[in-house]
Amino acid sequence: MTWETVIGLEVHVQLATQSKIFSGSSTAFGAEPNTQASAVDLAMPGTLPVPNEAAFRYAVMFGLAIDAEIGKTSVFERKNYFYPDLPKGYQTTQLEKPIVGAGHVEIDLPDGSTKTVRIHHAHLEEDAGKSLHENFHDMSGIDLNRAGTPLIEVVTEPDMSNAAEAVAFAKKLHSIVTSLGICDGNMSQGSMRFDVNVSVRRKGEPLGTRTETKNLNSFKFMEECIRQEVQRQIDVIEEGGKVVQETRLYDGATKTARSMRTKEEANDYRYFPCPDLLPVVIEDDYIEALRNSLPELPDARCTRFEQQYGLSHYDASLLSAESATASYFEKAAGDSDAKLVANWMMGEMAARLNAEEKELSDSPINAEQLAALVTRISDGTLSNKMARQVFDHLWQGESDVDAIIENHGLKQVSDSGAIESLVDEVIANSPQQVENFVKADEAKRPKMMGYFVGQIMKASKGQANPQQVNEILNKKLNELL
Repeated sequence: MTWETVIGLEVHVQLATQSKIFSGSSTAFGAEPNTQASAVDLAMPGTLPVPNEAAFRYAVMFGLAIDAEIGKTSVFERKNYFYPDLPKGYQTTQLEKPIVGAGHVEIDLPDGSTKTVRIHHAHLEEDAGKSLHENFHDMSGIDLNRAGTPLIEVVTEPDMSNAAEAVAFAKKLHSIVTSLGICDGNMSQGSMRFDVNVSVRRKGEPLGTRTETKNLNSFKFMEECIRQEVQRQIDVIEEGGKVVQETRLYDGATKTARSMRTKEEANDYRYFPCPDLLPVVIEDDYIEALRNSLPELPDARCTRFEQQYGLSHYDASLLSAESATASYFEKAAGDSDAKLVANWMMGEMAARLNAEEKELSDSPINAEQLAALVTRISDGTLSNKMARQVFDHLWQGESDVDAIIENHGLKQVSDSGAIESLVDEVIANSPQQVENFVKADEAKRPKMMGYFVGQIMKASKGQANPQQVNEILNKKLNELL
């Protein structure tokens, strides 16, 4: 039986404002618990919320970036529910008239094709606090520093058909909001959190019952969770059971999921218009000013990288996806071989960062140092093998490429006279190999040259220019035929 998977996402994007959406409390991450929650954040009697203009500006910027309708009149509602980290008993959010309407995001798929994921809407809301379980025995602590932090919740249509598409969308969304500068994108700190709605159905049947797995804060966890949930639902149905509509949690450490609660209906929240906040009216001039001030977005940057630096679409898409990566690349590629810079960033650099679980911002090698390294490869000072040794020294904290080359004797020998002497010496000392080469079929000779190249590189302590060695050796051996 052929199964189809239907996936929609709800994404909480924490906006990078200095203060909260309705108060002047700081939004800085990592402060001591309950040191950044004001009376307004807790909705204490006698307090009134004051909207933060930056949150609206960021929401409109996002709407423009995804080519969405901007809600010129948006309204805040109260979403009533009890939760320990929401002591005021309701969340201020938007329901009927959100600030961002329907839009779309294009994603690149592994097979090289593209797909459009429709955005149903994105609304502004305040975040809740956070329950703390570590260091508490038989009880939970409550940290309200996060209460009132501005979010946009991005709600997609159920347009994704597998985990790879969902992750591609999540990465593209991350790329857009970080490029706009409206979110720091730090998923480990909860700046982006994904709720995944998954259902399965046999081909041609109506939509199946969906489950929602909340608060996934890693692309890897999202992919694992979706694959696992799809298989779980298929197993339930094939064994004669029914999928229950519920909210689930996924534990990335144990790679297991569990039911959290059965799903409430939307009207359980008893939404009603917030009496403390007037409708927000956004004028056309404001929207157009923001449209004209938008920074370069990932798709446009990708196209520019292809045209300006001659990169393939694949390379350009990887290097342009994140602002920090794009900025690093452009600094390094300034006067250097851009393709070579791209190769080093996506090769040696990415491998080292992955092995040490670091981000590019944590790299001990800055863009200027990588540019210097690539320049020394381009001008023939370093072979690729030597360049990797220089890279090692840079990674370990040495800072000057030329000093590393000098101090560690890594300069490539490109003197044709010196290389010719080495070639003559190796040929003279290898009579049997020379005889075998002369007698061999023409098709076998290129492979037989490997012996001579190896001896020459050994004699030069790895410093001879490989290209010159091959050229001179080939000429000398062919003269013996």
